[in-house]
Amino acid sequence: MGDPHILSTSAALPPHYVDQETLLSAFRAQWAEKHFNLDRLEQLHRSVRVGGRHLALPLQRYMELDSFAKRNDAWIAAAVDLGEEALKRALLRADLRPADVDHLYFVTVTGLATPSIDARLVNRMGLRTDLKRAPLFGLGCVAGAAGLARAADAVRAFPGQVAALLAVELCSLTLQRDDLSVANLIASGLFGDGAAAVLIGGGDRAGRGPRVVDTRSIFYPGTERVMGWDIVDSGFKVVLSPQVPQLVRERVRSDVDSFLASHGLARRDVRHWICHSGGPRVLEAFEAALELPRSALQRTWDSLQQVGNLSSASVLFVLNDLLDSREARAGELGLLIAMGPGFCSELVLLRW
Repeated sequence: MGDPHILSTSAALPPHYVDQETLLSAFRAQWAEKHFNLDRLEQLHRSVRVGGRHLALPLQRYMELDSFAKRNDAWIAAAVDLGEEALKRALLRADLRPADVDHLYFVTVTGLATPSIDARLVNRMGLRTDLKRAPLFGLGCVAGAAGLARAADAVRAFPGQVAALLAVELCSLTLQRDDLSVANLIASGLFGDGAAAVLIGGGDRAGRGPRVVDTRSIFYPGTERVMGWDIVDSGFKVVLSPQVPQLVRERVRSDVDSFLASHGLARRDVRHWICHSGGPRVLEAFEAALELPRSALQRTWDSLQQVGNLSSASVLFVLNDLLDSREARAGELGLLIAMGPGFCSELVLLRW
C-alpha cells in the first residue's frame, strides 16, 4: 500500500495582528509600575527578531483577564474557532469532508479543556461519532512533529484511512503579568498565537505533499527542567533554560546522522530542512550543529519574524509554507525537526 503521505496542510492565524513595537509599549506600561529595568525588557524583545504577532483577542481585552480561569475560558473559545478554521481549510485543500476523517490528533500546551477541543469540534464540524480522538497535552514545541509522526503511525496501521493532526497554540493567553523573570520576559517577546492542520492518508489517496518515510523520537534523560510549565495559582509559569541552544549543539547532529544512516542517507542528501522556529539562538545552534547555511533554514527564520514562535504549530507553518511554494520536486528528501519539553527531539523523514 506504500508509505503514508501528506494529503494537505493548512495554517490559520487570529485576526488581531500587533506589531512588536506596539506590544513592547504595552509591556513597558505594564511593568514600569514594578520599577523594572525597561531597557532590559527592550533589549530582550529586540533580540528575538520577531516583527509582530497575531493575538487571540484584541490587545485591550487582555487587561480584563485577571485570573487563570478567565484566561482559560478565553482560550477555549478562541481555540475552538481557530482550530475549526485550520481543519476546515485542510479538508478543503484535500477535497475531503469532515466525515472522511478516521483519526484526529489534537495537540496543545497553552490551555486546558475537558471535553477537549477535538470533542467540541466533533459537534461543530459534523465529524463522525466513531472518530478515533487523541488529545495530547504537554509536548510543547515538539508536538507538531510528534503529532505528525503519530498520525502517520495510524495511517501505516490502517492504510485506507485518513488521520488529521490539529495544533492550536494561543501563547498570549498564558502570559504571567507579575513574573519578571528573564524566561517570562523572553517569552513575552517571542511566542505568538496560531493553528495548523495536516491531513495524512494512505493507499491510493492523492495528496499534494510528500510521503512519510520514517520517524524517530529521542528523549534526553535528566532534562525535565530545560523547558515547560510550572503550574501556579495564576496559571502557566514558563520554564525556559538557557541550556536549550547548547543541547541542540550537543545532540542534534548525532541524532540526525544516526537517523539518516539507518536509511543509507547522509545530511547532504536532504534537500529541504523543516525546523521549528524556536528563536534566534536555537536556529543558529541548528545551523552550527548540522553545518547548514542560513538559506537552508530561511523559511523558518521568515516564520519567526512574521508570526513569532507558535510552539507546536510553528514547524507545521514552515511545512505549509514549503508545500505552498511548490519548490520541492519528485524524489527530493526533507527532514522535519522539532524539540520540546522532556527534553526531547522528533524527526520526520519525508520524500516527494
